[in-house]
Amino acid sequence: MNGAQGLFKALAGVGLDTCFANPGTSEMHLAYEMVRTNAPAAKEMKGSHQFAVLMVILLLSLGATVNLTGAETQSQPATTNSTAKPAPELDLARSSIWQGEVGAGFLPSARNFAVEAGVAPGMTVFGSPQAHDLALLSLSYGHMLGQVQGEGHWYRGNFEGRLELFGGGEFSLSEQWVIGLTPHLRYDFATGTRWVPFLDIGAGVSATGISPPDLSGTFEFNLQGTAGVHWFLSDNFALTGEVRLLHLSCAGIHQPNAGANNIAFMIGVTRFLGK
Repeated sequence: MNGAQGLFKALAGVGLDTCFANPGTSEMHLAYEMVRTNAPAAKEMKGSHQFAVLMVILLLSLGATVNLTGAETQSQPATTNSTAKPAPELDLARSSIWQGEVGAGFLPSARNFAVEAGVAPGMTVFGSPQAHDLALLSLSYGHMLGQVQGEGHWYRGNFEGRLELFGGGEFSLSEQWVIGLTPHLRYDFATGTRWVPFLDIGAGVSATGISPPDLSGTFEFNLQGTAGVHWFLSDNFALTGEVRLLHLSCAGIHQPNAGANNIAFMIGVTRFLGK
C-alpha cells in the first residue's frame, strides 16, 4: 500500500464521500486511487467516465514529465557553462614576415621570390649612338639583411640582399638577345601601410648578341638603378612595379664600348616567406 492508498482509505473510512482536487502532478496519485478503488464517488462513475479520468491523469503525467525534461534540457547549457572553465582565447599567430602589422618593417628572417616582366626602351645617352629596345623577364630571390633600421625617422626600413637572373630580346633596331646575373642591394621603406616603396642598385655580368657600334663582344657588365613599390594584397603576397635604368658595357675590355642604355618598366608579383 502506498501513501495515496492509505490516505484515501482513511478518508473513506470516516465517511468522506466527496473530494474536490485538481489532478495535477502532486494530486494525480490520489485521483488515480479515487477511480481505482470502490469508493462511493468512484462507484457513481460510469466505466467510460472512469476511463476518461484515467486518460486525463495519464496525459497530465506525461505532460508534467515532458515539461520537467524540457526545463532540465534548457537549464543544462547554463549549468555546463557555469561550471566549465572558460575556453582559452585563441592565440593569434605572429607574423613570420613582419615586425608587427603589414608594412611595419620586415623581420630579419623574411625572404621572397619575384617574377617580373616588362619593356625597356633604348636611349641614346652617355655616348650610345643607337637605341636598343628590349623585352625583359626577371626572376629574383631576396633576403632581409638584419633588423629594421632608422627607428623614429622617415627613412625607417630594411636592407635586403637580392640575386636576379634576367633575360630577353631586342625587338627594335635589330633582333638580338641578352641575359644577365646580377646581385642587388635594396632598401625597403617601412611605411606602416600596404604600400612599401624601395630603392635598389645592382651590378653584375651579362651576355648579349648586340653588336657594334655600341657593343663589341658577347661578355658585358650590367649596372642597374631601380625605384619601385610593393602593393601588398595580403600579408605575404604583393604586386610589384618598378622603373629601372639598365646599362650594358664591357668597362673598356674591348672596343667599341659605347654601351647600351635602357629604361625598363617592369611589373610582376612577389611572394614573401618567413622562417
